[in-house]
Amino acid sequence: MSKQEAFIPGPRSAELFTAAKNRIPGGVNSPVRAFRSVGGDPFFVDRAKGCRIWDVDGNERIDYVGTWGPAILGHAPEVVIDAVTEAAKQGVSFGIPNPYEVEMAELVCDWVPSVEKVRMVNSGTEATMSAIRVARGFTGRNKILKFEGCYHGHVDSLLVAAGSGALNQGTPNSAGVPAGFVAETLVVPFNDREAVEAAFAEHGDDMAGVILEPYPANAGLILPDDGFHEFLREITTRYGALLIFDEVMTGFRVAKGGVQELVGIIPDLTAMGKVIGGGLPVGAFGGRADIMDVLAPLGDVYQAGTLSGNPLAMAAGLAQLKEMERIGGYARLEQLGVQLETGVRSILNEIGEDLTFHRVGSMFCLFFTDQPVRNLQDVMRGNSEAFAGFFHYSLKNGVYFAPSAFEAGFISCAHDEVAIGNTLEVVESALKSVFRHGI
Repeated sequence: MSKQEAFIPGPRSAELFTAAKNRIPGGVNSPVRAFRSVGGDPFFVDRAKGCRIWDVDGNERIDYVGTWGPAILGHAPEVVIDAVTEAAKQGVSFGIPNPYEVEMAELVCDWVPSVEKVRMVNSGTEATMSAIRVARGFTGRNKILKFEGCYHGHVDSLLVAAGSGALNQGTPNSAGVPAGFVAETLVVPFNDREAVEAAFAEHGDDMAGVILEPYPANAGLILPDDGFHEFLREITTRYGALLIFDEVMTGFRVAKGGVQELVGIIPDLTAMGKVIGGGLPVGAFGGRADIMDVLAPLGDVYQAGTLSGNPLAMAAGLAQLKEMERIGGYARLEQLGVQLETGVRSILNEIGEDLTFHRVGSMFCLFFTDQPVRNLQDVMRGNSEAFAGFFHYSLKNGVYFAPSAFEAGFISCAHDEVAIGNTLEVVESALKSVFRHGI
């Protein structure tokens, strides 16, 4: 793509990005925001409401990033703003137990099938890191099996064949991670039963657990083969290892109880985050009571956090989850998801482009390949140049998708049929432009 075709941010965004690059590495506080994989420079947001965002230069766009998942009700829902405002009046942080923590724990245990006890943390990275430590402490074993393209936060031992921003930087690994830190991490392709079997055959006696995104959503949105979750449940049980679902992205998003509710598979541990913070920093991990009880102060596995269970995050998350239940939010998201999927598939059929589209509930991804997508290798075969052209065209015409081919999109309850319809008009024009069909 030529520079002339790329989105050009307005003068205020450009001014802010110049200033940011002087004080913040790369000008951003998370790599994917830098637009490196699509080219060009990012815009800066002034405000957001419902399904729309406005940048500092006054441009309005329909948003499908949604804070990378948490904004399931849309941006700045009144019920969440009111809850945070009221909680803040009582104090923004205590470092002492507060009632919101207990209410959140009860709700999580009630909604998520596998969770009997839960501990709150401050991010998805903390949640996965802690879950792995618990798995090792509970089993007395060392090795963890993960899958290529599954991103579990920037934990040293898991930045091996990672997804999300790590892919955008052009390498699946990170500098600064000693080889010894990843020596106990085994990596196999997603959906590859034979590779999993081989890993267990060689290391089963020292396998503490298998961690996966049950629907990998940091390399687009990859769907499991039929029976793959059941296979993982069986083999981990057979070898005495723990099955860890990283539902930071999918939990409370694809269903009340996450993927495990949809597929009927009960993992031993679950990492959570995103939606349960209502837009504030949050994470959680939970599982069987006997496993969770290895945590201090009951057990010997140490984990702590000054801001864990922060009253603002707990109040925001509780308000959001209760509102989702009150309005029948998951059924509504499915309706909107069907509208988007039906429209995209109709457009692809009309213009004669056989691209791969995946959707589960309110999460979706359009892969710029005509081949099936089952694992990271399939994702990497996508046409990155075509995606970049699609991204920039959409952005210039009022629709904001993630600035990376390795990310899922998110619909919120604040989207409506009109917003989806407008989006489909832009998508059609963008695809026709990219593939040089007449507009």
